[in-house]
Amino acid sequence: MEKLVNPHFWAGRRVFVTGHTGFKGGWLSLWLQQLGADVHGYALPPATLPALFDEARVADGMQSTFGDVRDYPALAEAVAAARPEIVLHLAAQPLVPLSYAEPVATFATNAMGTVHLLEAVRHTPGVRAVVVVSSDKCYENREWVWGYRETDPLGGHDPYSASKGCTELIVAAYRRAFLAELGIPVASARAGNVIGGGDWTTSRLVPDVLAAFAAGTPVSLRNPGAIRPWQHVLEPLSGYLALAQRLADEGAAWADAWNFGPHEADARTVTWVVDRLARGWGPDARWTTAIEALPHEAHTLKLDCSKAHSRLGWQPRWNADTAIARSLAWHQAWRSGADMQRYTLDEIAAFGSSS
Repeated sequence: MEKLVNPHFWAGRRVFVTGHTGFKGGWLSLWLQQLGADVHGYALPPATLPALFDEARVADGMQSTFGDVRDYPALAEAVAAARPEIVLHLAAQPLVPLSYAEPVATFATNAMGTVHLLEAVRHTPGVRAVVVVSSDKCYENREWVWGYRETDPLGGHDPYSASKGCTELIVAAYRRAFLAELGIPVASARAGNVIGGGDWTTSRLVPDVLAAFAAGTPVSLRNPGAIRPWQHVLEPLSGYLALAQRLADEGAAWADAWNFGPHEADARTVTWVVDRLARGWGPDARWTTAIEALPHEAHTLKLDCSKAHSRLGWQPRWNADTAIARSLAWHQAWRSGADMQRYTLDEIAAFGSSS
């Protein structure tokens, strides 16, 4: 991935990352540090204990500020102080089940949090590119067997999905109304279901499965037949970085929506993923199907990433089997007391050199 993600571009560049204390944000912040960027993060304190942010010592190589994207004055002050050239917006309420329990907070964070970030950007001189991370769930899900394209309608049955549809509309409105005339190109990025080491978020498949295996209890699967586009966390992050480079160097031609998902063969069922995790864990791993009534979630979700393949030159590097194996290996290394900052940086280097 060296050619797609250019270390020379990032070396010494001032980068502002929201959500740097989260799973994806932590991996991204470490990658940017490895590339030599001057990284400034803004996010709530880690939402889990343990957390990648702590276990991999993400804050060691960056400027870290704890704050809420719902707090516009604090966010605007942080952006102004960082004086970034590149802004990567990952802060979000990321869970479908929690969005049913906390719909107001979900919309406030995902929709208005994006408004606050883009409003801060338009009042900050020197910004050359903005990537807003959205979700594959921003599409109006029709339970199609083929992948959604960037031009397909936005929507969402649950508050989380709807909030991500709102995010996309907000990005498009700010682009047209304000940022284009200021020469600040902004793009949105829609990733698949990411997995990898260091994710302890509840109500996510791999963290829930590994926690149950470690406790010696059967894991209860909400929707074992659901099909999702599984990918290692480094896959979409490589797309975000490559997209930011193009935005900064070439401008408005890249200011659009982009899908970053796995190949068609890696859109697999929940059961398929759990079976492979169980094989890797050992004979004590067990799972069952939840019997209680659960909130609605889409059954089938796939992404068509032809646009990123053909225009950006982005391609997935690690298939779903590799992503699962590496997620499990990271977790086992952590359980054994390994230096997880070093381990995570080595994973990033291995991804960059893979073909």
